[in-house]
Amino acid sequence: MLKVKNGDIEKMGLLYERYYRQLYRFLFNMTRQKELSEDMVQNIFLRMLKYPDGFMGFGEFKMWMYHIARNAVYDHFRKVKRTPSHSDVKDYEEKIEGEQHTDAPLEKEQELKTLETAMEKLNDENRELLILCRFQKLKYNEIAKILNTTEEAIKVRVHRALNQLKSNYLKIEN
Repeated sequence: MLKVKNGDIEKMGLLYERYYRQLYRFLFNMTRQKELSEDMVQNIFLRMLKYPDGFMGFGEFKMWMYHIARNAVYDHFRKVKRTPSHSDVKDYEEKIEGEQHTDAPLEKEQELKTLETAMEKLNDENRELLILCRFQKLKYNEIAKILNTTEEAIKVRVHRALNQLKSNYLKIEN
């Protein structure tokens, strides 16, 4: 990103190739809308290209990218008054993993639907934490940098979010 900032715009293509999939997964997990997530990825990279001075050069590019992505998601939901659609899950799975899951055992499929419903019932903050931690596989210290807080605070918040998810899951299962 420092090279882009210094005028080598072609390097943005390399960043796009390297981080597109990761960013798309995060955005899809937050919005549950395939087309919206794809559009947001494009817009986020355009925003980075348009405002490269936002990247100060210290810290990781990935943390800066997630910070921009979080703001884009929250801006979108503020504009549309919230309520993401959850109709594109199959398309998402096919796009990300490149294979269809039609032969998945019924029990496993039901567990995934229950987990997805339990995730939907979480508040935005808890859902975002679990997506960053469990789906994006970011470390606590990386999440702390994105959210401008301490690693210890993230550990506590993730623990609480997992407890809420478990509670939601058990309620749905019963």
